[in-house]
Amino acid sequence: MKTAKTNAVRLLDHLGVSYVLREYEVDPDDLAAETVARKVGLPAEQVFKTLVARGDKHGICLAVVPGNCELDLKALAKATGDKKIETVPLKEVEPLTGYIRGGVTALACKKPYPVLLDETAELFDVISISAGMRGLQIFLAPDDYIRAVDARVAPIAREKESPR
Repeated sequence: MKTAKTNAVRLLDHLGVSYVLREYEVDPDDLAAETVARKVGLPAEQVFKTLVARGDKHGICLAVVPGNCELDLKALAKATGDKKIETVPLKEVEPLTGYIRGGVTALACKKPYPVLLDETAELFDVISISAGMRGLQIFLAPDDYIRAVDARVAPIAREKESPR
């Protein structure tokens, strides 16, 4: 399978950012970041997922958190200056970003939304993010990603609560 040049990849090329593309087999019934991490050979804490959120004061933002964590809405609200913030319903994700679930990325998003990246990204030499489609991940240095999407780094993730 020839790797598609997504808009996200084109943007990195345009910015002169070095990256590696990693393809993986997609299971539409399991788009979990932990599954993607296993398929691309990285620990889940190095594979970052992009979530779309809406604050009561500042509107839409993108929250980028490690695959082994969940978004801490209180921490995100604090970081954005919103009183209240929630993830948007799934049906709004594609119209807002231009990307489908499992393929959302802040790179070449429909609009230049504010991007908040969990601070743990800076612990790694390489992080993995979606290339803008299911089945394709981009490996790149966190600093390059921060520059490419003008991300703000903040503590916005927390450990997943275990199911009771």
